[in-house]
Amino acid sequence: MNASTLNDVAILIPAYNGQRELERTLASFSEDGPVRVLIVDDGSTPPIVAPSIRGLDIEILRMPVNGGIERALQAGIDALAERGVRYAARIDTGDLATPQRLAKQRACLEAYPRMAALGMWTHVVSTEGAPLFDLKPPADVATIRRVMLMRSCFTHPSLMLRVAAVREAGNYRAQYRAAEDLDLLLRLMERHDCANLPEFGLYYELNESGISATKRRTQVLSTLRLQLRYFRAGNLPDWIGVAKSLAHLVLPYRALRGLKARLLP
Repeated sequence: MNASTLNDVAILIPAYNGQRELERTLASFSEDGPVRVLIVDDGSTPPIVAPSIRGLDIEILRMPVNGGIERALQAGIDALAERGVRYAARIDTGDLATPQRLAKQRACLEAYPRMAALGMWTHVVSTEGAPLFDLKPPADVATIRRVMLMRSCFTHPSLMLRVAAVREAGNYRAQYRAAEDLDLLLRLMERHDCANLPEFGLYYELNESGISATKRRTQVLSTLRLQLRYFRAGNLPDWIGVAKSLAHLVLPYRALRGLKARLLP
C-alpha cells in the first residue's frame, strides 16, 4: 500500500487520564503508512502527554474542563473537519486494534460513497487481556436497518466515520447521555448506509469502571428514549428491543453480562 493512502484518515481517541493505557492502545495500530492521531484530552490531571510512537503523527486537543465523552467527540470531529480529514477512526483507551484495520475500512468507505460509518467485529477481553466472548453483529445494511433497535449492531470503538456525514447529521451530542454512538448512528442512517466488515478489527476491553458499567442506568434510559423515537410498530425487532431495554432496567449488570457471554456466538 502506498504510504500516502491514509493521509485523509485520523484516529480519534478521547482520553481522561490513563496515560499508560492510552499509549498501549495507540501502539497497537499497525499500518503500512503513517497515521494521524487526534487525542481529545477531556480535562485530565495531569494533562495527557503525546507519546512518541513510530508511524503515528499525534496531536492533542485539550478541553478546558472534563465535559464528558459526548462533548469531547464533538470537538474532535469539528477539529478533524477543520484539518481536512475525511475519515475518523474511533477507538477508546484500553482497546487494541488489529493489523491493517484502518486500511481495510478506508478502502471499503472509498468503494461505497453512500456509507457513512463502518464497524468491524470485536474480540471482547478482560482488563488482563483474557478472551471473554466475541461480538459478530450483522454486516449488511438491510439487516442492520431491520434490527438496529433490537441489538447493538456496532462496537463504537471499531467505527470509521465519514467526517462530513457526521457533521451533516449534527455531530455527536449530549442529548442522549452514554448512548451518543447509537444517537449518531440512527441519525446517520436517515440519509446514509452503515455497515460492518465481517472480520475482527478490535480487542475491546471490558472494564467494570467503564461507561457501560458505571452509567448503565443512564445508558439504558437514553437507549430506550431513542428506541421510542425511532420505533416502527410493524417491525417485530423494535418491540423486542424495547422489551430488552426494560429488562436491563431491572436486572443486575453482572447477570446481564453473564447471559450475553453465554448467548453470543
